[in-house]
Amino acid sequence: MTKLTFWFEFASTYSYLSALRIEPLAQAAGVEVVWKPFLLGPIFAAQGLTDSPFNVYPVKGAYMWRDMERECVKYGLPIAKQPNVFPGNGLLAARVATLGADQDWGMDYVRGMYLAQFVDGAELAAAQTSVGVLDGLGVDGAAIVERAMTDQAVKDALKMNTAAAQEAGIFGAPSFITLDGEVFWGNDRMEDAMAWAVR
Repeated sequence: MTKLTFWFEFASTYSYLSALRIEPLAQAAGVEVVWKPFLLGPIFAAQGLTDSPFNVYPVKGAYMWRDMERECVKYGLPIAKQPNVFPGNGLLAARVATLGADQDWGMDYVRGMYLAQFVDGAELAAAQTSVGVLDGLGVDGAAIVERAMTDQAVKDALKMNTAAAQEAGIFGAPSFITLDGEVFWGNDRMEDAMAWAVR
């Protein structure tokens, strides 16, 4: 079975769409998905950006939120709403996802955090948001969040993910990389990435 690496950032609206769509599509295509959390902040900083392009360019931001409504209707997903803080600080969530990359609860945590942030209006950066999602999955949320905040190996692994994403030429999220190194950017290129992976 071929693999497709799914690079996602928790503050990314379009990553919300991809995270909720990717697994059924991958199973149908015979593709194994490797979930990779990373941080866009350092990558944006290297481009000279200090904020999301959707905030820097208000017209683009307004378009994006309307587009998200249309896309959620199209895919039958809960309608994403703009949280009070956008983009949210995804550092803690990304560390938890890094810790959970090889755990049974890992993918469910990622999906749960997107729903908590963009549907329920929970604060992405708040520890209680992650704890609540994890507890809902039947694991010890407080213990996992504490480890994610303090374990140097987890911190280093997330830094390595972000550096690897930048080195691979990723400049936005979601992005998908096939085994032969082809990069596909955006939720609307996910099917193209899978088709390339199995061609």
